[in-house]
Amino acid sequence: MAELQSLDPSTPMFAQFKAKTGPVVLANTFVVPKDRAESFLDLFRRQAEFMKAQPGFVSLQMHKGTADSRLLMNVAVWESTQALAAAFGSPEFQRMAAEFPDDIVSYPHIFEQIDA
Repeated sequence: MAELQSLDPSTPMFAQFKAKTGPVVLANTFVVPKDRAESFLDLFRRQAEFMKAQPGFVSLQMHKGTADSRLLMNVAVWESTQALAAAFGSPEFQRMAAEFPDDIVSYPHIFEQIDA
């Protein structure tokens, strides 16, 4: 399973699930070894198809770091933290998440839009 790290150690993603708010954006940055990029994306696409079918899902985009970067970033919009938490906690999603190799590092964080 991928190693989960917190961008903000004082507020890890699982603590953020407790906030009853929405809509929310899950920004998840992955550090992926270059030789695993294609297999990672194959598994990610399977996960994305599952997530797209879940209640409360709005949209998803995957981005790749430029130049020779090993970073990939998923940006997913959900109607609420409750919907995201339910999808993330489902046994099917957890089975797929367990398939990621241990040398993948994931930095997930949940955001909500503010007026600029």
